[in-house]
Amino acid sequence: MLVLAAVFILVAVRHVGRFNFKIWQIMLGGAVAVLITGQIAPLDALRAINIDVMIFLFGMFVVGEALVASGYLFSVASRIFTRTQNTDQLVLALLFGMGILSAILMNDTLAIIGTPLVLGLATRFRISKKLLLLALAFAITTGSVMSPIGNPQNLLVAVNSGMGAPFVTFGLYLAIPTLACLVASYALLRIFYPREFHPCPVCVAPEVIPDRDLTLLVKCSLVILVSLAAVNIGLSLIGQSLLVPLPLIAVCAALPVLLFSQKRFRVLKQIDWYTLIFFVAMFIVMASVWQSGFFQQFVGEGGITAVPAILVSSVVISQFISNVPFVALFLPMIMQAGGTTSQLMALAAGSTIAGNLTILGAASNVIIIQQAEKEGATLTFLEFAKIGVPLTLVQLAVYWVFLGFV
Repeated sequence: MLVLAAVFILVAVRHVGRFNFKIWQIMLGGAVAVLITGQIAPLDALRAINIDVMIFLFGMFVVGEALVASGYLFSVASRIFTRTQNTDQLVLALLFGMGILSAILMNDTLAIIGTPLVLGLATRFRISKKLLLLALAFAITTGSVMSPIGNPQNLLVAVNSGMGAPFVTFGLYLAIPTLACLVASYALLRIFYPREFHPCPVCVAPEVIPDRDLTLLVKCSLVILVSLAAVNIGLSLIGQSLLVPLPLIAVCAALPVLLFSQKRFRVLKQIDWYTLIFFVAMFIVMASVWQSGFFQQFVGEGGITAVPAILVSSVVISQFISNVPFVALFLPMIMQAGGTTSQLMALAAGSTIAGNLTILGAASNVIIIQQAEKEGATLTFLEFAKIGVPLTLVQLAVYWVFLGFV
C-alpha cells in the first residue's frame, strides 16, 4: 500500500527538485519497488501481466502510428473538420464523434488513434491542446459506457453475467444517459475554457497529401478492424459469444502494415513503447496490492449492492485498484445478490466513468498523456482533476437518476 501511495503522490506532483518524472517512469519504479521488497514474487509478477491486453495495445499502436505516418488520419480529419464553423462545433464534433466511435472500436483504440489527431487539430486551428486532449479523454471514456465492447470492464460484465443480447441491453439502459453525459462534458469544458470558445471561424491549414502506399495498407487495416468488430457485434446481437478475441482483432488489423509496408521498421520504432512499459509495470503493482487483500476486505465487508452505492463505490475504488480488477471482484457479489440488470449497468457505468475523475482512473487517459508527452504536450494530474471531479459528479447523478427509473 505504501508503494501505491507513493506512486499516486508522484503522479500528482510529477516534479521532485530538478527531476521531471514521466508517468511510465513512476509506475516502473513502483514495480521495481514491490519486487525488491518482496511484496510480490517474480513468478506472480509475470503471471500478473495480461498478455491479451499487451497484444491488443501493440497491434493498435501499430495501426495508430501507421495512420499518422501515412498522413491519412490528418487528411480525413481536414475534410471532416473544415465543416466546423467555430470552436464550439469542433469540440462537439470531437465529443460525439469520438464518443460514438469508442463504443464500437474500444476506448483504448480511440486513445491511440485520436491523440495525434487532436494535437494536429490544436496546432492547425490554434486552439488549446489541453482543451482538445480533455475533450478526447472525456469523449472516449464516456462514450464507451454504452457498449459491451466499449472497454474491457464492460466486456467482463456482459460475458461473465451471462447477459443475453448485451448490445441491446447496454443500449436500452445506457445510451440515453451517456449522450446526456457527453453534453455535460461539453458544458463543463466551455465553463473552464471560456476564452477558447469564440465565434470566429476555425482557421484550416492546407490538406496533407498522404503517402499512397501506406495509406492503402492503413485502409486495409481499418477494414479488417471494423469488419471483425462488426462480426462480434452481429454475433452478440443474436445472443452468441464473441468468437473473435480482441487481441486477434488487433493483430489482424496490424498485419497489412507489418507484412507489406516498406516503412514497417519506421512504424515499429515510433510506436509508444513507453506506454507498453507502463502497462507491464501497472499490472505488477496492482497485483501486489491485490495480493495484500486490503481492498477485497473493504469491499466485501461493505455489502454494497444498491445502484447508488455501486456507482459511487465503482468510481472511488477504481482509482486505487483499476476498474477491471474492481469489476472482477464486485461482479460475483452482485450476481450472488440477485444480479438485476440495473445493478449490472450501474457497475459498468460507474467503473467506466471512474476514468473521468483522475488520470489513473482509465488506461485510455494514460495512453493519451503518454502520447501527448511525446509531442511536447501534457496534462497534469490537477489540470485533469479540476474538470474531471465535477464532471464525474454530474455524470454519477445522471446515471443514478436514469437507472433508478428503468
